[in-house]
Amino acid sequence: MSTVAHIGLYRLFFYSGDCSEPPHIHVERGSEIAKFWLSLARLRSSGRFRPQEIRRIQRLIEQHEQELLEAWHEYFGH
Repeated sequence: MSTVAHIGLYRLFFYSGDCSEPPHIHVERGSEIAKFWLSLARLRSSGRFRPQEIRRIQRLIEQHEQELLEAWHEYFGH
């Protein structure tokens, strides 16, 4: 597991085995974890986050999408 960034209350990270899937990011706060595809910041799975928090996280990912995609390609080498 590789932490990419901490934004506010959230830790954004990749799992090392994620390379076979399209670019995405996992977002964690406490015991809650969500997964977002990085292309157009679409929610993949929400864990136990409330809908309004999911929208807040989605906006953060949209604001940092380019940086997160660059981190994905650097980490996984494609």
